[in-house]
Amino acid sequence: MSLRKGSKVWVEDRDLAWVAAEVVDFVGKQVQVVTASGKKVWASAEKVPPRDPDAEDHGGVDDMTKLTYLNEPGVLYNLERRYALNDIYHWSILIAVNPFTKLPHLYNVHMMEQYKGAQFGVLSPHVFAVADASYRAMMNEGRSQSILVSGESGAGKTETTKLIMQYLTYVGGRAAGDDRTVEQQVLESNPLLEAFGNAKTVRNDNSSRFGKFVEIQFDANGRISGAAIRTYLLERSRVVQITDPERNYHCFYQLCASGRDAEKYKLGNPDNFHYLNKSKSYELEGVSNAEEYLKTRRAMDIVGISHDDQEAIFRTLAAILHLGNVEFSPGKEHDSSVLKDQKSTIHIQMAADLFMCDVDLLRATLCTRTIQTREGDIIKALDCNAAVASRDALAKTVYAKLFDWLVEKVNRSVGQDLNSQVQIGVLDIYGFECFKHNSFFEQFCINFANEKLQQHFNEHVFKMEQEEYSKEEINWSYIEFIDNQDVLDLIEKKPIGIIALLDEACMFPKSTHKTFSTKLFQNLRTHQRLEKAKFSETDFTISHYAGKVTYQTDTFLDKNRDYVVVEHCNLLSSSKCPFVAGLFPSMPEESSRSSYKFSSVASRFKQQLQALMETLNSTEPHYIRCVKPNSLNRPQKFENQSILHQLRCGGVLEAVRISLAGYPTRRNYSEFVDRFGLLVPELMDGSFDERTTTEKILQKLKLENFQLGKTKVFLRAGQIGVLDSKRAEVLDSAAKRIQGRFRTFIARKDFVLIRAAAFALQAYCRGCHARNIYVAKREAASALILQKYVRRWLLRNVYMQLYSASVLLQSCIRGFSNRQRFLHRKKHRAATLIQAQWRMCKVRSIYRNRQTSIIAIQCRWRQKLAKRELRRLRQEANEAGFLRLAKNKLEKQLEDLTWRLQLEKRLRVSNEEAKSMEISKLKKALETLNLELDAAKLVTVNECNKNAVLQNQLDLSCKEKSALQRELIGMAELRKENAFLKNSLESLEKKNSELALELIKSQKDRNDTLEKLQEVERKCFQFQQNLQSLEEKLSSLEDENHVLRQKALTPSPKSNRPGFVKSFSEKYTGPLALTQSDRKPVFESPTPTKLIAPLSITLSESRRSKFAIERHQENHEFLSSCIQADLGFKEGKPVAACIIYKCLLHWRAFESERTAIFDHIIEGINEVLKVGDENIALPYWLSNASALLCLLQRNLRSNGFLTTISQRSAGSSGVTARVGQSLKSPFKYIGYDDSMSHVEARYPAILFKQQLTACVEKIFGLIRDNLKKEISPLLGSCIQNSPSLDVADKSIGGSVYSFVSLVGSSGTKALNSVTITLASAVSKREYASLFFYLSVPTARTSLSLDIAVAPKTVRHAGKLSRSPRGLPQQSQSSQWDSIIKFLDSLMDRLRGNHVPSFFIRKLITQVFSFINISLFNSLLLRRECCTFSNGEYVKSGLADLEKWIASVTEEFAGTSWHELNYIRQAVGFLVIHQKRKKSLEEIMQDLCPALTVRQIYRISTMYWDDKYGTQSVSNEVVAQMREMLNKDNQNLTSNSFLLDDDLSIPFSTEDIYMAIPAMDPSDVELPPILSEHPSVQFLILHPK
Repeated sequence: MSLRKGSKVWVEDRDLAWVAAEVVDFVGKQVQVVTASGKKVWASAEKVPPRDPDAEDHGGVDDMTKLTYLNEPGVLYNLERRYALNDIYHWSILIAVNPFTKLPHLYNVHMMEQYKGAQFGVLSPHVFAVADASYRAMMNEGRSQSILVSGESGAGKTETTKLIMQYLTYVGGRAAGDDRTVEQQVLESNPLLEAFGNAKTVRNDNSSRFGKFVEIQFDANGRISGAAIRTYLLERSRVVQITDPERNYHCFYQLCASGRDAEKYKLGNPDNFHYLNKSKSYELEGVSNAEEYLKTRRAMDIVGISHDDQEAIFRTLAAILHLGNVEFSPGKEHDSSVLKDQKSTIHIQMAADLFMCDVDLLRATLCTRTIQTREGDIIKALDCNAAVASRDALAKTVYAKLFDWLVEKVNRSVGQDLNSQVQIGVLDIYGFECFKHNSFFEQFCINFANEKLQQHFNEHVFKMEQEEYSKEEINWSYIEFIDNQDVLDLIEKKPIGIIALLDEACMFPKSTHKTFSTKLFQNLRTHQRLEKAKFSETDFTISHYAGKVTYQTDTFLDKNRDYVVVEHCNLLSSSKCPFVAGLFPSMPEESSRSSYKFSSVASRFKQQLQALMETLNSTEPHYIRCVKPNSLNRPQKFENQSILHQLRCGGVLEAVRISLAGYPTRRNYSEFVDRFGLLVPELMDGSFDERTTTEKILQKLKLENFQLGKTKVFLRAGQIGVLDSKRAEVLDSAAKRIQGRFRTFIARKDFVLIRAAAFALQAYCRGCHARNIYVAKREAASALILQKYVRRWLLRNVYMQLYSASVLLQSCIRGFSNRQRFLHRKKHRAATLIQAQWRMCKVRSIYRNRQTSIIAIQCRWRQKLAKRELRRLRQEANEAGFLRLAKNKLEKQLEDLTWRLQLEKRLRVSNEEAKSMEISKLKKALETLNLELDAAKLVTVNECNKNAVLQNQLDLSCKEKSALQRELIGMAELRKENAFLKNSLESLEKKNSELALELIKSQKDRNDTLEKLQEVERKCFQFQQNLQSLEEKLSSLEDENHVLRQKALTPSPKSNRPGFVKSFSEKYTGPLALTQSDRKPVFESPTPTKLIAPLSITLSESRRSKFAIERHQENHEFLSSCIQADLGFKEGKPVAACIIYKCLLHWRAFESERTAIFDHIIEGINEVLKVGDENIALPYWLSNASALLCLLQRNLRSNGFLTTISQRSAGSSGVTARVGQSLKSPFKYIGYDDSMSHVEARYPAILFKQQLTACVEKIFGLIRDNLKKEISPLLGSCIQNSPSLDVADKSIGGSVYSFVSLVGSSGTKALNSVTITLASAVSKREYASLFFYLSVPTARTSLSLDIAVAPKTVRHAGKLSRSPRGLPQQSQSSQWDSIIKFLDSLMDRLRGNHVPSFFIRKLITQVFSFINISLFNSLLLRRECCTFSNGEYVKSGLADLEKWIASVTEEFAGTSWHELNYIRQAVGFLVIHQKRKKSLEEIMQDLCPALTVRQIYRISTMYWDDKYGTQSVSNEVVAQMREMLNKDNQNLTSNSFLLDDDLSIPFSTEDIYMAIPAMDPSDVELPPILSEHPSVQFLILHPK
């Protein structure tokens, strides 16, 4: 790229790695740049990479390939800008930056649902996208996958691995019968493996000191069937050797802090043990060793380690610590050693006790060696150094065996599937390490492993480049990239590789690191990747892919030697502890002949690494590079040098170099023309398509070696810089021209202003002179006026003082005289009133005395006359004996009925008391509230029962009165002389009047009680809200209890045979049983499960049964034909519902206690819904079922003894609802609810009403789900697909999308057949797109929509606008018309089936809620959708929907427009101008009051203006929102920015009853097609 003054570049900086700068001067090949801080720097032109000047206006790009200049500083600062916005993931190789804070909205179920089945690269970068891509590739190709997670310690590798397993568990599920998921089982084992395999290092407090490969196994159906954990290179030397400030493995410190267990094993402070006190770091910040010990214990319990094994494990750890405290001193003999002191003797005794072995044998094993020869065994003594090495070797061997045993135990707990054919492996391995001092042998092995993985990574990146070129169909040649095979040969090649030379040196006992280094330089001196350190004879330097690393070989030989001492194995295999003996099985005889068995750590690691590479080569790899942003582990802190080092070590910059070797710059044709079209304005008239325009631009600029793909243009490195420089020159010339015109305008404007100022100054001077003269004259006149008013004011004050004094004196005198007159009048009036009251009291007492006397005389006289009349009546009564007998019989019947009513009253009261007892048991916590509510309920029930009894007595008295009247009329015709009957009639009339008076009085008392109860209800209203949740639980328990009781009381169908049927008297033998004369005939439904009680015994039992079965079959056939046929509607009334109700009413099915006819109706409706066309059957039966439900609701009521039982199921709203029900309709206790006639309903009828309610809700739910499935493809057709998809993908994908949405979960075979058929008819690329759409689960169609994107304008204003495909913009607006047509057809279907407006309103509201949720959720998932033009496009579509809502009126639309609040406000925010001037308060209160802060933050950070180039909200607003989100994250409120789809039923039975108007089914006639059935002839004979 040719630099020029003003060019934006990057320059190297010692502290910040790279800083932004601008070129200001040139001197030869040196350029002078000015940094952002104002510092001037000279640098070579080759070392200042170009910088994109437009990158500062947005928050970075999510894909590194979209960078204008793909270079090292560009990648670094793109990561920094996105990290500031908490966007931690980046393409193309997924880079994950550790945020060091919780981001719950990125990992919830909503986010996993969005990435489930989505095309790779379409949504924002995420770890779920990589996991989903690996899972889809495994299922589609049948090939195992692997995900390689790498990074330095603390970069978040373990957390990323957990997220991958969490997503695979979510998408893959678990085989049936498994209680715990593989993710749970693996994560439950993490505390155990971390305790024994993690330790504190310089960079991380919880660093994994081993590599872990989690292999998740799947069955043929894609469900997780097992898992296995494989470990690599445990750092065994850490057990015996650590450096400050690092720590040993966590388990040792946890055991020392375990309390009782530590005392039992004679442990204490870690500084007392040799293996722990080499470092003074014993505690971790914010971590309690005692609590971690308990967590490790719980993890062992979860994994399934028995208590005995746990004790053995910690006993082994304690033995290792005690073994480390054993010290040696020289013995008496030459080269011998003995225990140093008594302290060492105590520790070795403790270690032997813990190992459960012989202490003498342990001492001999550490201090001597046994050499077997032909002549016999020779015992050789060891010196002090050899004894210490033997002690450390024993400790390392025991710990390594223990760790391997734990890993094997975890694998057995998780469970492996040996029959699994495919699996996904997640590799969590240590990253490349380079420190100031590299003295660890493990570091050399780690870097060797990363070299292997980097070679694999380079091949993968190169393969991705080739796939991208092949996909775009461009001409390309082989791209050379840096291969590190020479480094691998240097390390592992035989026989002169570093590992081979190291193993050879370790086999000789006298070899040292100096001899090893000497031999290394002799054999590999000429290798270009190996260098000798300058200031050391033994250190060597290797040029790795990430840079040069100098290794210090002081400990290489010791750490590479891994001797297996036979005496150690024999000692521990003979232990009395089964666990310790199991760790060391008996060795074969051949290996036991040698006391030492050499094993190379490097060779073993090389073999493990080779096996790992073979596993990775057999799978499809996926890479995730984890980056640690700072060394302090704090959020929002970005250390450039550290991150740049990690990018180099992670191979990210190596991938950038591979991309630079080919075509690093790639641009869509639309973006290229938008940016560089101004270079050739003559081609922008719209006569060429975008591809041709791009080609002509490049040809005019004389650029070569570019490639034109199908959707993109590919440029060589540096060509984009040439284009930008040409563009800058054009913009500079235009700017200069504009500046010249503007300066001319400014100069003329200044001249005009100066001339006008001169005129104004002259006029101002003249005005000032005239004003001075005027002021002098005005002051003289003012002085005279002031003098006049001052004199007047003084005289007026004197006068007013005299006047006020005289007025005050007069008012006091007049007030005194008036008060005296008032007091005199008041005393006179009081005396007059007292005299009047005394005279009135005296006269009233005389009158009362006289009245009392008169009344007493009258009573005495009337008593005398009554006695005389009584004697006469008694004489006459003896003559009418038979009348007295009849009267006595009637009185006896009246008493019997009264007694029965009282008994029924007591039963009801007892049932209510039993129910209150059950409620009190369930509500112990609210006992005081229940006492008040129960008291109010009992008062209401007693008053209503009292009213019912009085009403029944009044009815019986009326009946008795009419009967006596008839008897008196008959007796009057026979015996007219019995005139005394008139007196009897008069007495009865008096009795009736008394009863009427009592009834009136009771009604008044009831009204008073109701008023009191209403007052109590108002007081208890606040308690009702608290009891609502408990009442719902209670009602559900009562419903279930009631159903169970009814099932227990109802006999089985076998007991319904005639031989087992009990008579009415046998069923009701109790206090409520009627006498033989009082029993009424029982009518039941004509079904085989019920027998009609015989009115007259004229038929035999068999004939009656046969007759009932025949009638039952006829009735069922008629109902089946009525349900299956489309009977239509008459005057808006559903014919089928009316006929079914009339038949059930005529057959008395509602009054029967056992019947199966209701179940037959429900089954018939369900069968029609399954078989029939959903678009026709569902609206038809929604109208019929709701009408039938309303008829039942209005005309059925509970009867008799079953009232108390049915109330348990009906009272679903609890005590408060029952009290409220009694207040609303008090006449229900008497039998009057509405003006319509009611039917006495038994339990089957009540249950049928509940089943019918459930059927209505089911039909409504099916219609709603079908509407969502139908509208999903229409919303999808409004979406502008990503430019990476071609037209063939879009056309095939849209049709297949709609097809997949119609195919249910049982349509797998159909999908397979369609896939095979279409594979032969389309091309390979179209077939791949088709297969991708068919693989998407249908359950995800409602959530996988993308936001509707407006076509991008690629021409200037005033010219033809085209989309990136060249399609006109009018084709996009037609998609909204298809949605309007869909809504119109929906209204026609619902109105055609006379669906009540209540249901239509609910359906339309839920459809618009689904549109709002789908569009809004998709808007928050793609940055390409948060654009200005897309907001205008969606806003136009919402305007069409608003017009449609206005056209259908509020009766059918309801609150549908309010359901679009979220997408309306979001789109309104996208299309407003000057967003940077808006404060957060204005946005939240005025623009987006319904949106949460997280949603506004998501839209603000993803927004970009593709039309006018305006910017999003200001940085201050973004900082405020980020601060609020951080507070939410700290409070653990995981508020997702996605909306939930409400799947509940938005109405209740009471809503249906109140919303649907009443109908009269009597005027609905039977259709001719059903008139031939004999069971419904009554409808023809008596239609009404």
